[in-house]
Amino acid sequence: MNYNNDIGPRPSGKALLPLGVFFLLYILTYIFTGDLRNMPISVAFLAASAVAIMSSKGRNMMQRIEIFCRGSANNTIMLMVLIFILAGAFSGTARAMGAVDATVDMILYLLPEKIVVASIFIAACFVSISMGTSCGTIAALTPIAVDISAKTGLELPMLVGVIVGGSMFGDNLSFISDTTIVATRTQEVEMKDKFRANFKLVMPVAIIVLTIYIIQGFINPQSREEIVSIEWVKVIPYLAVLITALCGMNVITVLSIGIVLSGIIGLATSSFSVWEWCSAISSGIVTDMGELIIVSLMAGGMFEVIRFNGGVSWLIMKLTNNIHSQKQAEGAIAGLVAFTDICTANNTIALIITGPIAKQIGDKFKLNPKRVASLIDTVSCSIQSMLPYGAQLLIAAGLAAINPVEIIPYLYYPFFLALIVILSIVLKRIKH
Repeated sequence: MNYNNDIGPRPSGKALLPLGVFFLLYILTYIFTGDLRNMPISVAFLAASAVAIMSSKGRNMMQRIEIFCRGSANNTIMLMVLIFILAGAFSGTARAMGAVDATVDMILYLLPEKIVVASIFIAACFVSISMGTSCGTIAALTPIAVDISAKTGLELPMLVGVIVGGSMFGDNLSFISDTTIVATRTQEVEMKDKFRANFKLVMPVAIIVLTIYIIQGFINPQSREEIVSIEWVKVIPYLAVLITALCGMNVITVLSIGIVLSGIIGLATSSFSVWEWCSAISSGIVTDMGELIIVSLMAGGMFEVIRFNGGVSWLIMKLTNNIHSQKQAEGAIAGLVAFTDICTANNTIALIITGPIAKQIGDKFKLNPKRVASLIDTVSCSIQSMLPYGAQLLIAAGLAAINPVEIIPYLYYPFFLALIVILSIVLKRIKH
């Protein structure tokens, strides 16, 4: 992030106290309740932000608040907020119009019956890359997995694991995913460039996993419910967003096109009225993105205070003291993202916290920003999907009425993704 160039105090570990409070709140929540969801992320950031302001020294309260507000109003933060608003509006409109169901039906209709599991994986990949949300994809497809399991005899935890893996594939690549938005904005790179870097990293994994599912399907073929009809027109908004984004169109324009197209098709097919369309847009913004927007503003302010007090400089100094190569720098960045995600159980928040730090480490060791954006996004998605207390597995387990731990052995895609990330750091020759 492009913070103000005022020079604050020298590097100081004490400035990281707000981050310590943030993590401590989650540790205490887990100890006393056993469920991290009992601590809302917005409350944790509010407490940490208050500590950041109160613990600053050498300035009066108004000056401290002004530093905080300067970070919240940072150009990168405000652009992220605008994109979150548009992404929420598109997601809400497309969902209300019936685009999700139409997309799932299309995938299941087009693919052979013998590869039911592979069809579900492809459906999850396509829906999540279109919707930009792993949680939304899991919520949409898990009930279908329950149905398929009941009718075919396939193990439900396995089918749910397939959906979780596919949803993280799309979440990692989607142009409207919150993790993509945060990763690209904090590293100051174009989404299309990050997509290309990500594509080279994750496609081999997706192909390997898909091949496994296809082989399993031919060894143990299963039947599925016949798809009678497909509302093809309702798939158009997702295809339009995907194609225009791949063509390099600005993300603001891409999302605006998606919103307008979804609205026009929804009205034309009588999926909703004008007022219901407005309600869907509001729901997408407020319900889907409201807390994330608030958290982003507080995180920007908190990190500006931490930076101004020398906390970021101190952390980078400690992290890079024993680093002597670009590979070690990449390893440190990946480890930091993984650790933060494990602590927060939220990959977007993990990127908001570690993105600015990764940017400075990348600049110091002359890492390619596109590679860093791809790396932090991929690591966060891989780790997030393996956490039994993370939102993805909790949603999936809740809808399928199974234990989250039962799903973990079937998370082929996340495990292979973690492996390919490690190999890409250890074996790949880093290019400028």
